[in-house]
This record gives sequence, C-alpha cells and structure tokens, in this order.
Amino acid sequence: MSNKDTPPPSPIASRMIQPRFGELVQGCRQLAMNHLAELLGNVFAQVDDTLFECAEKAENNQVQALFFDAMREVRRERPNLERFYHQRIAQGLSDFLEGKLPLTEPLEELDMDQLTLVGNEEYEETLLVTNMVNQVRAHCAQQLFALDQRLALLNNGSKLGEERNPFGPQAIAQAFRDTLARSVFPLRIKTILYVLFDQQVMQHLQPLYEQLNKRLADGGVLPNLKYRPQGQRQASPPPPRPTVTEKNTAATDDGAATPPPYASGDMPDMPPGDRNALFSGLAVLLAEHRRRGHKATLFGNTQSIVSFGPSSATTTYSANELLEALNRLQRESAHELAHRLRQPQPVDALKADLQRQLEAGSAQPNNTRLTDQEADVIDLVGMVFDFILDDENLPDSCKTTLSHLHTPFLKVALLDKQLFTQHHHPARKLLNAMAQAGVLYGGEGEERALLAKMHWVVERVIQDFVGDLSLFDNLLGEFNEYVTNLRQKVELRERRAMEAARGRDRLLAAREHALDAIARVTQDRDLPELVRNFLEMSWCDALTFIVLRSGEHSDEWKRACEVGEQLAWSVTPLDAAGRDHLQAIRLALLEELRKGLEVLGGYHEDGIRRLLQDLVACQHAIQAQQPQIAAQLKQELPESPLGAMLGAEGHTLVKSNGEALSERVRVLMKELSHLEFGTWFEFSDTTPARRLKLSWFSPTTRNYMFVDHTGQRVAVKSIVQLAQEMEAGKVRLVPTEQSAPLMDRALSAIYRVLQRLTSGRSPAQT
Repeated sequence: MSNKDTPPPSPIASRMIQPRFGELVQGCRQLAMNHLAELLGNVFAQVDDTLFECAEKAENNQVQALFFDAMREVRRERPNLERFYHQRIAQGLSDFLEGKLPLTEPLEELDMDQLTLVGNEEYEETLLVTNMVNQVRAHCAQQLFALDQRLALLNNGSKLGEERNPFGPQAIAQAFRDTLARSVFPLRIKTILYVLFDQQVMQHLQPLYEQLNKRLADGGVLPNLKYRPQGQRQASPPPPRPTVTEKNTAATDDGAATPPPYASGDMPDMPPGDRNALFSGLAVLLAEHRRRGHKATLFGNTQSIVSFGPSSATTTYSANELLEALNRLQRESAHELAHRLRQPQPVDALKADLQRQLEAGSAQPNNTRLTDQEADVIDLVGMVFDFILDDENLPDSCKTTLSHLHTPFLKVALLDKQLFTQHHHPARKLLNAMAQAGVLYGGEGEERALLAKMHWVVERVIQDFVGDLSLFDNLLGEFNEYVTNLRQKVELRERRAMEAARGRDRLLAAREHALDAIARVTQDRDLPELVRNFLEMSWCDALTFIVLRSGEHSDEWKRACEVGEQLAWSVTPLDAAGRDHLQAIRLALLEELRKGLEVLGGYHEDGIRRLLQDLVACQHAIQAQQPQIAAQLKQELPESPLGAMLGAEGHTLVKSNGEALSERVRVLMKELSHLEFGTWFEFSDTTPARRLKLSWFSPTTRNYMFVDHTGQRVAVKSIVQLAQEMEAGKVRLVPTEQSAPLMDRALSAIYRVLQRLTSGRSPAQT
C-alpha cells in the first residue's frame, strides 16, 4: 500500500469515534466477537481429528510422535490460546472505538534486502497469513469496500486502509498469528493450524461482513452506498525469495488478479502455474491456431466446431440461440439416459449434434456461424472431455460416465468463464471430485457401487441444470458424503492389513531371535537328526512364542534357551561325570520340554510322550557309543503352527545371498528408504498394469507392503526386489502430476499440445 493511498498513520487520532455512533459500534463489536468465538471454536474442534489423520499417514515414527504430542499440547493449551486470541481482537476493536489506529508496515513495501533477513519459518508464516488474507479480500471485495467506507465515516472521515480495519481479514488473521507466536509448536504443526484457521474462520467471514454492513447501514451510516470496485486495488502477496521470478499482475474490475496478455510469439513451453495466466495463454494459442486455419488437429485429434459450420457465413448466432441449442441438446441427452450412459459420448459427435441444433433454430442456417470467442470455449471444453476419455488414470467405466457431462459443462463454460480459472468453482470441484474418486476407488468388486453413484450425479446434472450453479454445490456435498463413507471402509481394510503385517513382523522378529539361539546351541555339534530337527523346528517355535509372550530378557526365555543347550549337550558323548549329571537333570529336562511343547498346541499328549521317549532313547544310544541306533530314531514332527501365521513371508527372514547389486539399484534402494507411505506405484506384471499404494514398510524384513484401491493387501516386495524391478522397468512411481485435479491436468495437457501445434512441432512431441 503506498503512502498516497492512506494518510500518514498516527498512534492516536485527534478525536474518538463520534459519540452518536458509540452504541452502534459497540453492537458491531459484540457481533464480531460472538461470530469469531464460534468460528475459532470450530478450529479447535477439528484439531484432534486432523492431527490424528496426519499421524496415521506419517512417514516415520518420529513424525508420528510429533503429531501425537501436538494433539496433547493443543488440547492443554486451548483455553489459553482462545483467551489470548479474543483479547487481541477485543483490543483492536477497543482501540478503534477510542480513536487509536495501529502503526502498520505492509509486507509488500519490504525490499528484497529486508526479506533476506526474515527467517525461513517467519517467512513461511507470513506467506500463509498473506495468502489467506488476500483470498478473503478477493472473495469479499464488495463487502469490505462498503465496510471500509462506513468505518471511515465513523473515523471522522479518515480512511483506515485495509491493513488497519479492526474487522478486516488482516486484523483477524494477524491476531491468530500473534496467538500462535506464544506457543512452542513447530512450523509443521503451526501450518496445520493455519490451514484449519483458513478453512473454519477466514472462509466464513463473508456473513460477518454482510451483517456488519447491514447493521451500520440500518444505523444511518451511508445507507445508500454503492460498490465502486474501480478504485480498489488487489492486495499483493509478499515478494518471493530472490530465486523466484517476479510476475507482474494487473487489477481487473472484479478484483481478480489477471496476468498481462501474451503475444503469440513468446508463449512459454510449459503451462503457467497461475490459472488466470494459463487461461489467457490458452486463448492466445486457440486464436493463433484458428488464424493458421488448423481445423482438424485439436487435442484428441478432433475437429474444431468451426469445421462443422459454413466457412463463408456473414452473420453470427446470438447468445440466446446458442443457449437454446444447448438446452435442446441437453433434453435429447436426458432421453433414454440410462441406456446412453453405457456408451461414451464422443466429442466430435456432440459437436455435430450442436451444429445440427444451431441450424435447426436459425433463420439463415447457411449464412450463420459462431463467434470466435464462443467457438474457442466450445473447442476448449471439447478438449477437456477428450482428455477425460484418454486419461489413463481413470477406469473406462468412469470415463464413459463423465463424458456425458459434456453438454451441461459447455453451458457452464459459456455462462461463466471462471470454470477455467477458479479452483473453487462448484462445477469444476464436482468434476474433479468424481474423477479423483474414480481413480482411487473405481475398480471392480463392491466399489462398483461408486459407478452407480456417479451415474446418479450425472443424471441429476443433465436433467436439472438450467443455469443455477448451486446444483453443483448440492451434488458435490452428497457425493463427498458417499465418498467419505467409502474411504472409511477402504482405510479400515488397509488398517487391518497393516495391523496383520505388523503382527507378522513381530512374529518374524521373534522367530529370528529364536533361530539365533538355536544356531548357538547346534553350531560345532554333530547332533542326531532327531534332536537337530526337534531343536530347529519344534523348540524354535516354542522359543518364538516365549519371546512374543515374555520378551527376550525374561527368565522364561533364559530357561528355555538353557533347556535347548542341555538337550544338545545330552546327545554328545560324555564322560562318567557328565553321564551322572545327565541322569540327575533328565527328569527336570523332560518336564521343561513337555511344558514347551504344550505351549505350541500342535502336539497331543500321546505324541509328546512318544517324542520324549525317543529323545531319551537317543541320549542312551549316544552315551552307549551306538550312534547308528540314534540315527535310526525318526519322529514325524507336527507341522509348525507358525507357517500359517507367517503366510507368504515364510518361517524366517530372507538372508542376502551376496548377489552383487548394480549402482542404479543401490541408488533406488536409497531413494526407496526415504519414500513416504501413501505413494502410488504402477506394476506392469499384469495386463492392464495395476496401481498399488505403498502402505507399510517392515523394519525387520525390509519388505514393502502394497494395497490396492480397496485397501486389500496385494503384494509384498523386499527393498532389493522392488529396486531391481524398478531398474528393469517393471515397476515405476506414478508421476506426482497425475495426482493433480482432473481439470488442472487437462488444461495443462491441452496447453502443451496447442503450444506445439502452433509452433509447428508434432503433437507426438508432447
């Protein structure tokens, strides 16, 4: 904000608020305090659930502990944080009543040298606060303009400026920042709190501003004020770090920042990140494409709508004629809709049908064409739906269903160009939500019910949309509620799969301890087959269960290891003193063995008795120096119960076979070790390729567990195996851009194709 926009600030104004307005402003103060108290309560009501969800998705135990600790700390500090926040808001309003105006130094006036002195965390917080403030200013421009004018009148005619409005988004957000500054939360936790504050407070300020304006107007403060946006300037975000290229923007009449227009010769190769800049770039590319006369080479290899009409037409269709043609086309779509939804809606066929409807309603069908702007919108929407039909992320059934939204979305785009520029546009949000659900849950099995829900939404849009965008909001709410229930079912399955995997992991770790203990007992000893098999199978299982039950440092574990050692010792040749000692401990040894076998549950009493008898016979044969008799003693040991519990992982850990690993595999293993849970992989071992999510990593086996879109465990891969398959091209990470919302991906892809078409390169180069 420049100095000419606002008079030099003074700590204390010359006079207080005019007394005749005192009671009115006090009422506004109470209204604001009550409204903000309710919204702030909503923030803290969401904290536990949000942090718990973050903890479940944490990339490691340390981060998980951070979220759990933060849950307890926020719960403990909540009363103090709420109290301090309300005090800061109340103080700002009281200062305004007393004629005090705070000194401000808007961030956008800081130069780059100043910014380099700002700490990283402080800069991140500034960015978070500034972004949420700017969004409120853009969304509530009319209400804030009116409120600023009315408060200026109360302030003896002196403008406050948007930074010093005590009810403004800057004051509301800064109070929360000051509140968090009193806490010891790390930036990662603060960021979550800022996001919740934005969702629960900042995005719900418009009703407050409407009520404040109404109360002031009813009280005689500029009751006939008219909105004049030309004099308003869009607040700019803080300057980026020096490494980020600055972008100039110009203010438009509706308060939205719009990039400067591109010239056709200087279009960047990559799609601009800003949605307004992207839409402007698409308009330039479409105009250039049209100028060159390319009528059959649009994205998806479909024809431009211009190709379907007369090239020599001298008149254009009116907006009403175009809208009526679309209405007739929509009514046609609604006829036998259930049957139509089984087949995709081709883009070329829809354009041909639209041209037919236009000519049917025209007085001069052979001499009338669409305007260039309308043709561009029709072609752009057509390319979006071509992208949907070609999107590899979506199952074919979902592509087919979504393709039938083409006609109503064309109506939306012609009525409201913000479909292409506003992330929160209701129609755009609905399309993105359905596409995302299709990617995540649009498989076979019970999730086929998702397709029925998508059919229902599409039918409602085709049958009911006549221009009211609130229909999309209502349908989005119902659809999101359904997807939330579906997601909870999937997450429950995945959680159960993870719990089962953790159980197997604990079992494998216990098994490893037991095997190590048995290896120490049997090494360097030539044991009869009966005893060796018993130790390595049955007694190893008994040790495994003891580790799980009592731990490796327990007396029970130590005694069981000692029993194994005594049994191995008892079947080696002994001197007279050793044989006497064996005779003395034999009964106690057999009793310990019997107890251990009973724990396993796979032995019956008769089987235990026969096995112990054979072990004693083996001892006597060895001590009588008759090893051939001991070798003849065989015992059919029961199958280990651990086999069923361990499943595909087997009885023990997979040992490295010393195989030399390539440098690429080693690099991939290092990258995999830092990968976060929830990352999606594509496996090409089936046709079609399947996408699986990394759900869990075993620190014991170093195995990765993957689940499918239903949350079911599908594959377990060791880190070496996974890296080798990635090196061979059998497995790949799903590119992060493919997880972006559908409309964002579609418009970016269309931009790249058009940019190459207009630059003379082949579309295949995209």
